[in-house]
Amino acid sequence: MTKHIPIAGANALSDTQRRSLRALVALMIPASAEYQVPGADDQAIFGDIVSSLGRDAGAVRQVLKHLEEMSAGPFADLPASQQEALAQQMRDDHPALASALVAVTTRCYYRDDRIMQALGMQPRPPFPQGFDVEQGDWSLLEPVRARRKIYRDAP
Repeated sequence: MTKHIPIAGANALSDTQRRSLRALVALMIPASAEYQVPGADDQAIFGDIVSSLGRDAGAVRQVLKHLEEMSAGPFADLPASQQEALAQQMRDDHPALASALVAVTTRCYYRDDRIMQALGMQPRPPFPQGFDVEQGDWSLLEPVRARRKIYRDAP
């Protein structure tokens, strides 16, 4: 029997949840005039975040639910100082949920072409050109190679 895996995207959140999420990701990664980069609430980046929730949609909805309960209404309607305090409290109280939100936000933020260029990287996929990786000290693997076999061969 095939297990159904729900795919979450733009329809995973209500309009109120989207507004609150946008306010939250703006706190996480604000725009920087100094580095000339947008924040995570930028229209393109935020759109990518919402459409890329996937398996993290449930955790993100739980984060937003907790924030709404803590703020007694929409999180996005609070003043910035209260948003910061509640976001920090949410992160302290529910680190696993916060971790899922951080993962999806940073994943989408750092794949934006403008951010890659600001970091001095070419906005392109790694293949077929690849990237040069500095060679490390291969002798560090000797203890692993010297270990006995820790697995079974497949039949």
